[in-house]
Amino acid sequence: MSVHFRHFFFTAMLFVYGRILSQRLVNTVTTDKFLYKIVANLIKYHMVTCYFLYIAGFVWFILSLKKKMYKYQFGQYAWTHMILIVVFTQSSFTVANIFEGIFWFLLPASLIVINDIAAYIFGFFFGKTPLIKLSPKKTWEGFIGASVTTIISAFLVSINLPIYFPWTEIHVLPVQWHALALGLFASIIAPFGGFFASGFKRAFKIKDFGDSIPGHGGMTDRMDCQMVMAVFAYIYHQSFIVAQSVSVGMIFDQIVMNLSYEEQRALYTKLGQIIRDRQYGES
Repeated sequence: MSVHFRHFFFTAMLFVYGRILSQRLVNTVTTDKFLYKIVANLIKYHMVTCYFLYIAGFVWFILSLKKKMYKYQFGQYAWTHMILIVVFTQSSFTVANIFEGIFWFLLPASLIVINDIAAYIFGFFFGKTPLIKLSPKKTWEGFIGASVTTIISAFLVSINLPIYFPWTEIHVLPVQWHALALGLFASIIAPFGGFFASGFKRAFKIKDFGDSIPGHGGMTDRMDCQMVMAVFAYIYHQSFIVAQSVSVGMIFDQIVMNLSYEEQRALYTKLGQIIRDRQYGES
């Protein structure tokens, strides 16, 4: 692993996970004035810090170029960015999903596993019609059978949450509809992450990305569909689950992140005065 790759990897990790963990970090140090100031400043200048770290790596790369090695070095530079975008950035959404609630990590991940297993079983016993040239062993029978199985499984898994079926009518909670949406994506779109990986490996004439899992290749071979699914699960959660209206929690987060300790005390005093004035006015 080159020094340049490590530098860009550290910068990407600082940027992505800094954005995910910033609010949680602030909430852990609000009782300590000194630590709070340090963390607040780090968060305030987080983006510009990451930007100049990237620019430093960019300049460092240009200065390190050597004659007769331009093609190789620019190839390494391009591969570094591709790995960071395709692998690291997508996998970071898995961590983000965990912070949104373990449900949003386990359900999407389990649906991909169910889809893979069902596709293998249906393809093994009923597969006759080739699905895509990139993966000759994939069949339409396996794809359709896995899709139906995954969608049904998504609904059944979410039944573990409060739900009941009276004899006269069926009651379905919103989580069932959300699970069905995730199931549809896991069964129809996410497999294309595997097709992409298959095409990539064929282009470079390799069987697997690694050999850490006997018979299955490496970890990347098992995570191709998972990364596509993790991105969708996060975007779906942010778009359709998280409340878009202003809430007390959102206002509180903005106060903690953007106001200094003294400004927060002043705001607290001012709000207290306003509340007391209203109480006296109503009485």
